[in-house]
Amino acid sequence: MSSHQTKESNLVLVVGAGPVGMTAALALRNQGIPVAILEAEAESRLRPGSRAIFLHKATLQWLEEISPTLGFTMASHGVVWPVKRTFFQGREVYARTYPTPDPNVLPPFTSLPQVEIEKYLYQACIDRGVKFVWSARVHSLSITPEGVKVSTDNGQTYAAAYVVGADGAHSEVRHAAHIEMEGTRSANTFVVVDVVEDEENPLPLARVFHYEHPSVGGRNVLFVPFAGGWRIDLQLRETDAMEDYTGIEGVRRWLPLVMDKKYADRITWVSTYQFLQVVAKSFTDAQHRILLVGEAAHLFAPFGARGFNSGVPDAAIAAQAIRRALDASSKADADRAIESFAEQRHYAADYNRNAAGIALEHIQGSSTGMRAKRYIGAALAPAWHELGRWLDEGPYGPRSGPSATTKY
Repeated sequence: MSSHQTKESNLVLVVGAGPVGMTAALALRNQGIPVAILEAEAESRLRPGSRAIFLHKATLQWLEEISPTLGFTMASHGVVWPVKRTFFQGREVYARTYPTPDPNVLPPFTSLPQVEIEKYLYQACIDRGVKFVWSARVHSLSITPEGVKVSTDNGQTYAAAYVVGADGAHSEVRHAAHIEMEGTRSANTFVVVDVVEDEENPLPLARVFHYEHPSVGGRNVLFVPFAGGWRIDLQLRETDAMEDYTGIEGVRRWLPLVMDKKYADRITWVSTYQFLQVVAKSFTDAQHRILLVGEAAHLFAPFGARGFNSGVPDAAIAAQAIRRALDASSKADADRAIESFAEQRHYAADYNRNAAGIALEHIQGSSTGMRAKRYIGAALAPAWHELGRWLDEGPYGPRSGPSATTKY
């Protein structure tokens, strides 16, 4: 793992020890490939907030395939809520009850804080012999047709056959490979809040979405339970003064208007985001030695849970491509394997970006046509179940993807 390694080294470096980076490392080990993870932060880093909390069944299946028992471990420690409900201006327009999950079958989803997701991924990595190098921020890459040399701020240089860039939105790997991002950002802001559940007197488990909640001036509010707590997502208007709604004190002013006031004293995390729809121009470099995955390759809004849930197949398919490339009889065949990954996952990312755009239009209701559709749908939902379902699913965008391998 030093700069003295020869160009024939089959070592693969993953940059970034977040959930997608660790998934990529596990997927590479599952392919029999030696791998090390370079992480900019220290091993003792603190990871605030729940962040990625929702794992689709497809993600659990990927994790189970990559590291047997991991998908079931995630499912067993997460929450599968039995009910989802949608309201319009305070009136319920849709409700669905799910059957009790079979513990021997992966559930349709599970919800647990990202810190817990990372804990189980980390242990799986250790069990599979993945090496971690902490406090190793990447500052430059030398990319050639034969491989990559990675230099870090601590003065070390590492040689690898391929580098998987899983180092997030400000990816040093992406910048070093001269790959740009393309897309848009919403003008309005969303506030995300975590609260700890009251174990002695918990709320009923249900995912609840409010269109135009009357208690907060007609703003949209989403409630999502996860293991140990709740996430509350408030959609602000472009004209809102951020300081009135953000920060602990700002949240304490509006949170008691939408849930029991006791939760105002149980806040653990407050963050804000804007709806992003950005995708890297390419998921690989000109030499086909860099593979971008997760938020290094694309950024989507949390609605629809398309971040980690698209990063996992990114990572798995990247590992498959690297295996084919290492086994290829020529450089041209190896390049084609990497290019196939890049094209497939770029196609999936474009789909997710478009789906996020559809979801944004739906929840913002900024156009006259969409506002009219929402009002008509809410008025007719009691008699027409499908309209209630449309209102319920609209904030998350289309459910299905172009194919089984590109769904997320």
